[in-house]
Amino acid sequence: MPMHDWKPVPDTLYHHFHQQWTISICDTLNAGLLPAGYSALVEQYSSVYPREGRFHERANRVVIRHHLGDVVSAIEVVSPGNKAGKIVVREFVAKAVDFLRSGVNLLVIDPFPPGPQDPQTLHKLIWDEFDEGVPFELPADEPLLLASYRAAASVRELTPEAFIEPLRVGADLPAMPVWLDSDLYVNLPFEPTYLAAWDVCPPDFRYLVEHGVLPDED
Repeated sequence: MPMHDWKPVPDTLYHHFHQQWTISICDTLNAGLLPAGYSALVEQYSSVYPREGRFHERANRVVIRHHLGDVVSAIEVVSPGNKAGKIVVREFVAKAVDFLRSGVNLLVIDPFPPGPQDPQTLHKLIWDEFDEGVPFELPADEPLLLASYRAAASVRELTPEAFIEPLRVGADLPAMPVWLDSDLYVNLPFEPTYLAAWDVCPPDFRYLVEHGVLPDED
């Protein structure tokens, strides 16, 4: 299933899909993809700045815990609310950096092109916290982004490693590594997780996303 153009879709509708997709990702990881002892759980988080990014106030992320204890990896599906203003962008970047500096691996899924608050992508803002000034630019025809980060192996190695996959509307979604520690990862197949989330959306929802109007408005 190709990636849809979510930019013109109302935030209320995307919020629904966002929640479905995180559940689908979680289910896929728990259905035998993760090694024994690792569990993927949906975690709800709230913005401390609710006036920016209304549908970022209560969103889901997936966290992977080892023996239901320490978080070893987090998966963030970006929403419009994450990019709605300077404060919420800073909040998103700060949390990403905090994960990585705490030894928690991270996967960021950004189905929205760069905007005024992240003109060179959220990845560039995250990476500048570790190695400022490193050039980064997405291909003009692939403005969407998948970014997998392997946290530094020790506190002495402050810079994580990034695995970047540009993406465009209409393209199939590739698998991406979800790091569990510095040597162990699983490849998350995004295509079936996206399709599973899409298939349980209401027919009118899917029609609107694909055609830009409701069926009775043609």
